[in-house]
Amino acid sequence: MRTALALLLLGTSLPGAALGQSAEILQPPLTLPETLRGTVRVPLAEPPSGIADTLPALFPALAACWALPSGLDGLKDLQITARFALRRDGTLIGTPRITFTAGTPDAAARSSLVRATLTSIRRCTPARITPALGRAIAGRPLALRLIDRGPER
Repeated sequence: MRTALALLLLGTSLPGAALGQSAEILQPPLTLPETLRGTVRVPLAEPPSGIADTLPALFPALAACWALPSGLDGLKDLQITARFALRRDGTLIGTPRITFTAGTPDAAARSSLVRATLTSIRRCTPARITPALGRAIAGRPLALRLIDRGPER
């Protein structure tokens, strides 16, 4: 798989949203105390069907709409992180903010990557989540980290 994602929940741990034992822990591009980090790396596959009831189920659902912009598909190790919050019903609160990018050769490529990421977040929201997950994440800042490793050699 070329593309991976990570979703960071910035805040206290959530009931019923434990990280899977096989999850690979990534360090977020944000400075946070160790107790506030909850990161899972998940390879993108088929978009999940149904309603997300845990954070690990929400990760691929939010990233399913993301596609690398044309012209950037030959680059290696592209990364972007967007911070945003969701309401209980899965709709966005405010405008997502890009907090980190890496791997773009120039400002035009970075701008294209940012536009594609913000468009994908808008396209994937409202997120299909259960009422319990909605109550747990409502208003809490989330950081969606998307990583494209580039062409396989």
